[in-house]
Amino acid sequence: MVVQAVADMSAAVHTAIIGCGNPNRSDDGLGPAVAARLRATDLPPGVAVFDAGTDGMAVMYRARGVERLIIVDAKVPENNPGAIYQVPGDILQAPPQHSLNLHDFRWENALYAGRMIYGEAFPGDVSVFLVEAESLALGLGLSPAVEAAAGRLAEQIAALVTPEPAEAP
Repeated sequence: MVVQAVADMSAAVHTAIIGCGNPNRSDDGLGPAVAARLRATDLPPGVAVFDAGTDGMAVMYRARGVERLIIVDAKVPENNPGAIYQVPGDILQAPPQHSLNLHDFRWENALYAGRMIYGEAFPGDVSVFLVEAESLALGLGLSPAVEAAAGRLAEQIAALVTPEPAEAP
């Protein structure tokens, strides 16, 4: 039996796409749903997709060493469920609160702390895609508006990370 060595994934990954959220809270499961859709597509080499759930520390660890980071999460309901927003990560990063509870350490805190801890090894190119939720109540499954947005967003992100084919000479 031949056992192949497993390479350090951070060396081969230049773009990390991280879905965040809790699929047990209706539309808060948007990030994991988009991550699942993207994993089912044919993404180019060097692009990795992760489901961080509600673990902000996982976002920080997965982002270390990549050049580009894309975060996907649900946004608090206002009056436009399914609306997709793209925001530069540096606008949303925030220092963590002083707390002993890791549930208080979210992806926004991971962006701030990752830059402070890892410096140049943390991606400078960070985009955050937020989809406005219809409901964050306990329950499984996305609302129809957010389900449709998840499909559109997965296609948009796949196109964003897939290089254009080279033109023939």
